[in-house]
Amino acid sequence: MTTLAPHLTAFLREHLPRERNASPHTVATYAHCFSLLVRFAANRLRRRPSELCVEDLAPDLVRKFLDDIEIGRGNCARTRNARLAAIRAFFRYLEYQVPTCLDQVMRIRALPQKRTDIALIDYLTREEIEALLAAPRTDTISGTRDRAMLHLTYAAGLRVSELLSLRTDDFPNRSFATVRILGKGRRERVLPLWRETQTVLRAWIAVRPTAPTPELFLNRNGRPMSRDGFAHRLAQHVAVAAQTYASLLDKHVTPHVL
Repeated sequence: MTTLAPHLTAFLREHLPRERNASPHTVATYAHCFSLLVRFAANRLRRRPSELCVEDLAPDLVRKFLDDIEIGRGNCARTRNARLAAIRAFFRYLEYQVPTCLDQVMRIRALPQKRTDIALIDYLTREEIEALLAAPRTDTISGTRDRAMLHLTYAAGLRVSELLSLRTDDFPNRSFATVRILGKGRRERVLPLWRETQTVLRAWIAVRPTAPTPELFLNRNGRPMSRDGFAHRLAQHVAVAAQTYASLLDKHVTPHVL
């Protein structure tokens, strides 16, 4: 029998961040999946998590775990598929680490994903975007920051993780004419910025509180802005913009929509 703990630890701490160049968000997502899986397996097999073996994660147990995610926890099929993707990635790693588990690896990788409907994403008209970008107040530090975040997200087409991981030194020559983005899969790109976006960024830099962290956007405690924090601020500004364009009330405006 092959002890699970050392292989799972090496997968999360070494393989994903160092060999696969996975982002911290991806590593955290995978770690959460295996936290759920280990607890589920320990309860089903009546063992301590540290006593589990790789062989315990048989296809039948993994299938029951996925069903529990969907039925017991009420997660959607997309979340189920994301958990399965994490488990498959771990077993692809084991394929080269534990040759005695090759048959188990093949059976785990053969587990099918659930079909999901492709949801149409809302989009904003030019007038709605302009109202949203104008919603944050510029006479407050938080409003100046929010306007810079919204402008940059929209103008550069950034994922929320890309926006919030930006550092103050990601603007070559401090001109704000371009921004360097480290995106999904560690892919790097340099994007030009509109003059209006450059203006709101300079306004934020001028009032940005001094902080020990290099992240560009900070919350009110001087710490890096979180995904939930950005989503909360976006919802507030959508509500303000909807006073001008009521059509925004019928749309689900997320960072991805921007």
